[in-house]
Amino acid sequence: MIILKNYRRNFLALLVLAAALLMTSCLGGCDTYPDTTSYGGKSGKKLSVASWNMQALFDGAETGSEYADYSKEAGWNEQKYLARLNADSDAIMQIGERGPDFLALIEVENQSVLETLGTEYLAKCGYNYSFFTNTQGYSLGVGVLSRYPFTKKLSHSSNINGERIPRPIAEVWIEPDGKPIVIFICHWKSKLGGESTTEIMRRNAAKIILRRINQINAENQGTAIIVLGDLNENYDEFYRNSCEYICAIMPDDPQAAILTGFALPAQEEEDDAAVLPKPIQDFFILSSEKPPVSAFFDGASGVFYSPWSLEMQNGSYYYGSNWETIDHFLLSPTLFDESGWEFDSALVVDTEPFVNSKNEPAIYNPRTGSGLSDHLPILLNLIAK
Repeated sequence: MIILKNYRRNFLALLVLAAALLMTSCLGGCDTYPDTTSYGGKSGKKLSVASWNMQALFDGAETGSEYADYSKEAGWNEQKYLARLNADSDAIMQIGERGPDFLALIEVENQSVLETLGTEYLAKCGYNYSFFTNTQGYSLGVGVLSRYPFTKKLSHSSNINGERIPRPIAEVWIEPDGKPIVIFICHWKSKLGGESTTEIMRRNAAKIILRRINQINAENQGTAIIVLGDLNENYDEFYRNSCEYICAIMPDDPQAAILTGFALPAQEEEDDAAVLPKPIQDFFILSSEKPPVSAFFDGASGVFYSPWSLEMQNGSYYYGSNWETIDHFLLSPTLFDESGWEFDSALVVDTEPFVNSKNEPAIYNPRTGSGLSDHLPILLNLIAK
């Protein structure tokens, strides 16, 4: 009987110890990360990258540059700001398995907001590195939270006819697993003011990035490059505007190539020494091939793969009873060459709490404090070869 009691006591003690160890590992939350995982049947070291337009994440202080709904007069205050950070952080930790490794955040007011979210509300996720950039005097900027250190951080902006574009482009370099990746974080000009009228600003942003990509490729041939963020342009924008004008994102299509001046020359033109030089390129070319290649553009660079219509469906933004595909991952050919980091999968995070009962984005309401954002996050998974 004594032996049986001791056995039971020891068995119960082992159960308690096992439960304590399990609880400890669970409480670690995002503190520990496995080196390997499996996506789509493939195993290897992985990297998850997310992009999310947070819909005007303002802090609780009033400086005069806030949108009207985020003023004290409209009822905005510190308590609502902190409650929003709490809701946002809970949602972010549901992206992927434990929050993404690299998180690009669009429409953040300042560096302080980004750091408070990353170091306090997402403390368990290990976002030890952050970068924020905006244009002085403007309300919102773009930010990054990362589990990996930045080996380089840059911010790009430009002027059109003396007017500065209000949204700079962030460029960061990371080297997870010793393999460099360059990521451009964007928030291009919206269509407010007219689609064709504002297209020049989106094309100018594309030109800045393409120039920089050409520099990178000249110095570091084969570097993996990702252009992401809210580009305020659908992947099929050219077709949506009835192929009438050049967009910052163009399909690999003969009509698009002719319109831009980058069409493959006809045979008689090939033999003509007076062939006109190509114009300055200010648009990306989207290919559905893996790796991305162009069949119709001659002498153009910036041929990238877009997961829209294949891996990513419907849209990330819902406007006028229609889905739009304005949040993007544009992926360079190096991400498909079977060496270094490789594309594995991409998806729209269209689950609760990001969507409402109608499966549309759960738009944030600053008056009631309900919802999250009018955009859905998008998630990219890479595998290291």
